[in-house]
Amino acid sequence: MIQNAPLSAQTVALRGRAEIAERTMEFRFAKPPGMTFKAGQYLDLTLLSPPETDDEGNSRSYSICAAPDDEELAIATRLRNSAFKRCLQKMPMGTGIQVEGPYGDFTLHRDPERPAVLLAGGIGVTPFRSMVRQYVHRGSTRRILLARDNPNFTFVPTMSRPEGSRLPWDGEVGRIEFDLITRHLRDGADDATSSPIFYIAGPPGMVGDLRAMLTDADVSEDDIRIEEFSGY
Repeated sequence: MIQNAPLSAQTVALRGRAEIAERTMEFRFAKPPGMTFKAGQYLDLTLLSPPETDDEGNSRSYSICAAPDDEELAIATRLRNSAFKRCLQKMPMGTGIQVEGPYGDFTLHRDPERPAVLLAGGIGVTPFRSMVRQYVHRGSTRRILLARDNPNFTFVPTMSRPEGSRLPWDGEVGRIEFDLITRHLRDGADDATSSPIFYIAGPPGMVGDLRAMLTDADVSEDDIRIEEFSGY
């Protein structure tokens, strides 16, 4: 269970935004005094008196992609033609936005001897970014199969349709398969790293497919954690 209680709604100021991938933007906000959260949790964001709105409303839930030790809050989102996202892209620096939270229990397990395998689809990588940043900050020796900022991390990007990319691609090609995961887990590992906890985040279809792949490979349901990202 998550021990930190959600704070009541607070207004925070927009401090920055930047395009971090094709049609994907990061937004940074001031961090409320006294706010704490666990890597992998999310916030509810509400626009205050926006210049436009639509049927989807003025509130959204976003995973926090900043680490708990970072000085600012940050979220990242794919850009699409909704009133909410148009307002986020256009609002002046310093504009206030309401935040509530943190919420959620999609957080890393406590046993550092068991590796974590983080399987992300699209913007589902955002809670994993928070997890990885935090473990880099704190110098953890936990083995994580996702990132390359630390010798204990392994970053394995794969693209199912590289021909559709504007940039050249020299990484893995194809969908995430169990053989791909186990091949990289074996690289430089010993027997102590043979029982990982799997975390899956992304669109519902992808999450369902990967969960089925793991259970078909006899991974216990107790060792699978999921977070679905709908309508991003």
